This record gives sequence, structure tokens and C-alpha cells, in this order.
Amino acid sequence: MTLTHDRSHSDDLISFIRASPSPYHAVASAAQRLEKAGFRELAETDSWSGESGGCYVVRGGALIAWYVPEGASAHTPFRIVGAHTDSPNLRVKPSPDTSSVGWRQVAVEVYGGVPLNTWLDRDLGISGRVTMRDGTNRLVCIDLPLLRVPQLAIHLDRTVNEGLALDRQRHTAPIWGLGGAEQGALLSRVAEEADADFYEILGWDLMFHDVQAPAYLGADEEFLVSSRLDNLVSVHAGVTALAAATGRESAYVPVLAAFDHEEVGSASESGAQSPLLERVLNRSVAARGGTQEDRERAFAGSFCVSADMTHAVHPNYPERHDQDHRPLPNGGPVVKVNVNQRYATDGQGIAVIAAACERAGTPWQSFVSNNAMPCGTSIGPLTAARTGIPTVDVGVPGLSMHSARELCGTQDPWLLAQVLTEFVTAG
Repeated sequence: MTLTHDRSHSDDLISFIRASPSPYHAVASAAQRLEKAGFRELAETDSWSGESGGCYVVRGGALIAWYVPEGASAHTPFRIVGAHTDSPNLRVKPSPDTSSVGWRQVAVEVYGGVPLNTWLDRDLGISGRVTMRDGTNRLVCIDLPLLRVPQLAIHLDRTVNEGLALDRQRHTAPIWGLGGAEQGALLSRVAEEADADFYEILGWDLMFHDVQAPAYLGADEEFLVSSRLDNLVSVHAGVTALAAATGRESAYVPVLAAFDHEEVGSASESGAQSPLLERVLNRSVAARGGTQEDRERAFAGSFCVSADMTHAVHPNYPERHDQDHRPLPNGGPVVKVNVNQRYATDGQGIAVIAAACERAGTPWQSFVSNNAMPCGTSIGPLTAARTGIPTVDVGVPGLSMHSARELCGTQDPWLLAQVLTEFVTAG
């Protein structure tokens, strides 16, 4: 029997997304929620104790959090929820101030697989972090309509509806004023927002975001539309599950691994290809007095759910989907399968997630790509290959993935959180 949807979860997800315009903000938002649940931050450079309770570490746009139940041994296995904090977008180049024919613009790089047309004619803010002379970082978010990438009027491109072709170098620079390029102008505006001295900022990681707020959509408000649903829905669900695990008896150590840079291949010090998760798990075992043998035993009994958005069947393009695997919004979490290991799911993984769905009273669906279409991927195969821990790929189905504004069912984020809670607390 399907659980009744708790609207408060969707409302809280909206708040989480609005507070998380960049991966760095997503990590800060997740950490804030975990601290309210009793978690404490650890520095990677400090010595760790083996006491029970919740801890987390932050590295840039990535966060690893875990909860050690009372009485957990050094070889207690892990139940891991993997997700990612980044989304495709436009990012600021090192020399951002530029101009063209009397317009002030900002030079950008395209980050990830961006459908560029979805970023046209949207009111954009700027967010990310700046690095100070002393090595500290400050978050910055200008959540105002500061910039815009204007589309060429149809009068000047009569063939636009026959196929829009955008040059990633020439056609993506947003406008934000009139006049010539003023070197340092953008950074000065950012410094003002960050309450920082312009001359003390030595580096920055800045990006643009759509300032339009998330909203409910549909005659019965059965859909949620927002930027960054991929993959903040999963990060939020993972935080919810981990917070729910506090104080509960469990045969596992629940873990949330929220990585950065998934959209560009995960090959970074804070991505899923890095040793970050493996090192944290190893240190958790060692802090509880564990040996290498304990570590191997813990890993051998562990399991991971890689949670990432997936494709709902598109009503205008049903032929792009496999005819027997067409997930719909509000039908429950989707198990993603690809035998070529673009997803890490196998029969064992399906059984684990199906059992969690049964305990939660939640339906589930499956997704397999049309054989004639290329298949996407996520952190699942990378996590499995890096750690040797069996992994299953799941996600919430949606439309317009990677667009500046995406869509999912209103119930699905909550259903995913219920299933992940059952997964990490299974006894």
C-alpha cells in the first residue's frame, strides 16, 4: 500500500534547493540540517575518535556524513547513499569582464551537459565561493536578476524553429550592463556581496543560477518544477534518511556520500573517482580500533545505493524510451539497469532496494534505455569500482533533465526519502 505523501517534505526540499544555488551552498545546507540532528563536523587533518554518533567532513562541494550506532563494532558494515551536489550550468572564466558592441558581458565556460537553449532569456544570479588571501573560503550568492543570455529575435533568424544552433563561445555570454569591459567589475560586485575586500580575494569558483523560485505545477499540483532537481532531490533525501537514522538501532553504519563534479566525470579530489569516501570509511573503522581485517570485513558486508535523477517517459517522444520500461512521476523510485555497467545495478541490488520499498510500503519502477539510444551514467559504477562495494542505481523520474528548469512528481522525493531511510536503518 502506497504511503500518503507528506507535503512538508516537498516544501522543505524547495527551501533546500533555494538555499543551494551552488555545490558549496548545497554542502552548507546539508551540514546545517545534519547539525540540527546532532551531527558534528570533523576536519580531515584532525585525529578522529571512535565514539558513537553522527559526524561529517566537507571537502569543497562534497560532503561525507555517517552515523555510528551505540555498540557498533569496528567491522560493522556500512549502508551508503551516494549522490552528487553539482548541476550543469554556466561558470565564470578567470578573466570574466568582457564586452561586445557597447554591451558589458561576462565570459563563461559551459559546465557539464547543458541544453544551452534552456538558459536563454532567463534571469540569472551568481553564486559560488571566493578564496581569500589567508586561504579561507567565503560563500557568495547574489540571488537577484543580475544577468541574462538574450536570444536572437525571430525577425533576425527566421529559421530558428527549424533548429537552433548555438555557438558555445559566441552565444552564451550573458549581458549585465552597457559600456565597455571594466576589469574587476564583476569581482567587485561579488566582493561586496561576500562582505570581503576586493584586494583580498585571490581566487573564485563562481557560476550562474536561474533566480526563478521552485514551484508546484499542474491542475492538482502533482509536479514540482525547479532548477537543480538533478541531483539535489537525492542529496536532500539522503540527508533526511541519515537524520532519521540517529538514535535508532541498526546492524549498519549509515553513510551519505554527496560528491561534486559528477556532471563532468567525477575525476577530482571531491568527485566519486577520488579516494575521499574510501578514506573516510577506513578512518571510521580505524577510529573504532579496527584493523585491516576489520576494514575488509566491514567493506565485504556493505552496500551502496547511488541515488540520481532518471528519465520519466516523455509524452511527446515515447519512441525514445524502451516500450516496456517507461517510468512515470509519482510512481515511486526507479531502479536503473544497464548491463554494460553504465549503471551498477544487478539482481542482488534490485532485491535489496525492492526489500526496502516493501518495508516502506512504497511502489517502485524500473528504467532501461532504448537499445538504439546511448545510456547515461552516474556515480554508481565509479563507487562500486573504487570501493568494491555492491551498488544499485536508483532515482526519481523526471522530465527536462539538465535543463535550467526541470520537472518531477511532487510525491517522488518523499517516497525516495522513505526508501532510503529503510535502506540505511535495515536491521
